[in-house]
Amino acid sequence: MSKPVVAVVGRPNVGKSTLFNALAGGMISIVKDTPGVTRDRIYADVSWLDRDFTMIDTGGIEPDSKDIILSQMREQAQIAIDTADVIIFITDVRQGLTDADSKVADMLRRSAKPVVLVVNKVDSFEKFMPDVYEFYNLGIGDPIPISAASRLGLGDMLDVVISHFPEGAGTEEEDERPRIAIVGKPNVGKSSILNKLAGENRAIVSDIAGTTRDAIDSVVKYDGREYVLIDTAGLRRKSKIKEELERYSIIRAVTAVERADVVLMVIDAVEGATEQDAKIAGIAHERGKGVIIVVNKWDAIEKTDKTMREYENQIRQILSFMPYAEIMYVSALTGQRLNKLYDRIDMVIANQTLRVATGVLNEILTEAVAMQQPPSDKGKRLKLYYMTQVAVKPPTFVIFVNDRELMHFSYTRYLENKIREAFGFRGTALRFYIRERKEKGR
Repeated sequence: MSKPVVAVVGRPNVGKSTLFNALAGGMISIVKDTPGVTRDRIYADVSWLDRDFTMIDTGGIEPDSKDIILSQMREQAQIAIDTADVIIFITDVRQGLTDADSKVADMLRRSAKPVVLVVNKVDSFEKFMPDVYEFYNLGIGDPIPISAASRLGLGDMLDVVISHFPEGAGTEEEDERPRIAIVGKPNVGKSSILNKLAGENRAIVSDIAGTTRDAIDSVVKYDGREYVLIDTAGLRRKSKIKEELERYSIIRAVTAVERADVVLMVIDAVEGATEQDAKIAGIAHERGKGVIIVVNKWDAIEKTDKTMREYENQIRQILSFMPYAEIMYVSALTGQRLNKLYDRIDMVIANQTLRVATGVLNEILTEAVAMQQPPSDKGKRLKLYYMTQVAVKPPTFVIFVNDRELMHFSYTRYLENKIREAFGFRGTALRFYIRERKEKGR
């Protein structure tokens, strides 16, 4: 189920982060114990009424001069146009309408993407409404007055945002074809792998960073089965600044991972796994997708009998939060092992959609509890009543206990390991929810 993506664009200090934090309710999608998951708030999960969407912050600008601000805002607007279903354009009622606002509005208007114009810092509708009307001059629809800091008008704004979502967004469920996203840092060989998998030069590949065009999905038939390859095409424009490139590749990864069942996380064998790889992989982990780590350029490595093990250790260490991820060593250049990817993708999808009967789960639970006593605190011991699987993609389990506080993270992990020992679940994350049930009802 693919969630709509909403991108936020606006000048410095108009309140993008304040809005972000207000909507994400402080529960930004950052997993606390996951090393390498982005700490800078680039994206958040937001729910409004019965619609879920992913909100993306296209970038912070803090230069001093007017022209740098404008060129960077154009850059942000372009990212938003490339990746989002709906764009929120934030302006500031106190600063009034500026030249930069008008120029960015022109770009957004030409993009034909739905744009929601938001005027922030309207702490009193009576007092500021005349100033809000000035923003009609941008010619991109009705300005919506809000105050992100006081949380005024956010509901009205969200109503308009979700009204632009495609009918039944997220109903790609009918499409049973596996959706594969190829993600990774710039220049690790994503397009070359895509071309080899697609068996044709569909993406434009050259050695310059930032030559790939906008994302176009390819449908590929292999062994009688159809697959949809989501092209996260790297950058459309070259950026000299490393931070901007990194931020951009994370934004692209978020939008692609959101739509995928299985994520091929491409790592450059020559470079090894890096912090930036961990950030991008963290997105797939949080979203509970199937993950295959594809180590590309394996032909360029001098090998001994220990090379593969040393490599695996390095990757497992940097990506320690996803020990379940499969690892494959390939070369897009020579085509080495690339056709084996399809078998591995099929396996991961089978694991992502595997359902385990409640009876079997509870046998495992009983055995696990017998082998390792549940934790206790001040004489009160954790009791585990039963466990059941409630969802697939990723496989999701609910465990009923007498006291949630007693259920340590480490015990949940112990149970996860027991389930993996029994069923494998290779290549997919597992989710656990702990629910409390009062004793006397037993």
